[in-house]
Order: sequence, then structure tokens, then C-alpha cells
Amino acid sequence: MRGFFAVAGRRLSYLDFGGPGTPVLALHGHYNEASAWAPLAEALAPQWRVIALDQRGHGESDRAESYERDDYVADVAAFHQHLGVGPVALLGHSLGGVNAYQYAARHADQVTALIVEDIGAVVEVDWVFTTKLTRHAPSREALASASGAMAPYLERSFRQTEDGWGLSFDIEDTVASQQALDGDHWEDWESVSSPTLLIRGTRSDGLTAAHAREMIARHTGQASLVELPTGHVVHQDAPVEFAAAVRAFLGSS
Repeated sequence: MRGFFAVAGRRLSYLDFGGPGTPVLALHGHYNEASAWAPLAEALAPQWRVIALDQRGHGESDRAESYERDDYVADVAAFHQHLGVGPVALLGHSLGGVNAYQYAARHADQVTALIVEDIGAVVEVDWVFTTKLTRHAPSREALASASGAMAPYLERSFRQTEDGWGLSFDIEDTVASQQALDGDHWEDWESVSSPTLLIRGTRSDGLTAAHAREMIARHTGQASLVELPTGHVVHQDAPVEFAAAVRAFLGSS
């Protein structure tokens, strides 16, 4: 089920995958949207009910004037409040991972468990790569072809327009968001008190093995690391193994 709510005059969208299970809030990464969590939602049901946000500037949510850290965290707080589900498990990939652990750090009483997928406490994004993405093509097939190896990760964000196919996110907005994501976020990471699972892709350029282990060492509460033989988008490269790791962690938290 798709839902909407308003924050400061903007409309944000989300997907509630439904079911009787305990809610898990999910936050996607750049270039993506809430629908990216559909396979995980199916794998976790019926014990867990995944509810995923289209973050500002992504999917069916409105574009915004600002993509700073505090903006994203405020959106997560508004999303959580809108749902009215009480303290909850929170999962995020990349951009969503930082948003998740910053929300968990600043709203400790609202997060029962935290899952962070392939992002560090210090972030350096290659935003120049974003400017090279194909913005428009005459057909879905042509857009996929032009996207090359990125196509499997972008396809949920493909949108048909009046004159062809494009992306559901704006390139300039994404660059601004990536630039704002860069930086040292150790203070927030070290402030997280909820049980935490960090999932890393061993072939990812986004999180090194050394940095992941330092994150576990510097976490002030219960934290564990799972490494899978994937790239940056672990939940897509190894969906079965990713879901198993998430399920095991949530079941023990």
C-alpha cells in the first residue's frame, strides 16, 4: 500500500508492504526508492512488516530545496511519527544507513534495533559519477542499455515521461545530497545505543573491512558485523543471504 504525508509543505511517499508482523522501517540509498525493499519485505513476512520511505527527492516524494543531514533526519522523525507504531527497528542502505544511525543516535528511545548496510562513519562519495548518469532515453530498454552495469540498481527508479524514459530522481539534487552526506559522522555513530548490525559487501568500494571493524569497536553498545561477497548494494546482490542476516539479527534483538 502506498501512503503519503506532509512535512513542511512537501509531500513524502512511502510503501507499507503490510502483514501482521512487527514493523521495520526501511530507508533506501541514492538512486533508489522504497520499492527496492520489496524482496526483503517478502522474505521477512509474516513475522516482520516492512514500511519503506521514498526519501526526499526520490521516488514519489517531492523534491526539496535542501538535502542536508538534519533535513533527512527530520524526515525520518516525521515518517515515524506519522506511522504511530511506537519504538521500532530501523534499517538503511548507504544514504539511508547514515540517516538511520543518525536518527537512532538522536532519538534513542524510538529505535529498538538498527541495521546499517554498507556505509561508514566517515563518508566520501564520488558524486562526479552521478553527473555521468544517462538522464533520458527514448525507451526503457534504451535507458537500461545506456545505464550499463548500473541498470539493475537503477531500474526501480526508471520512469516513463511524455517523450521517453528518465529517472525518478533529479541529478543535481542527488549531487547536492551526496555532497551533504560527505563527512565525519563518528559522533552520531558512537552515540547509538540500540543493538546494531552492520552489513558489508566485501567487493564494495563504499565501506572497507578496516573501517567496518573500527565501527564495531567504537560502537558503545551491542554491535555485530556480517560480510557478504557482494558489491555496495548487498540486499540486491545477495538477497537471500541478506534477508537471512537481517532475520537472525531481528530475532535476537
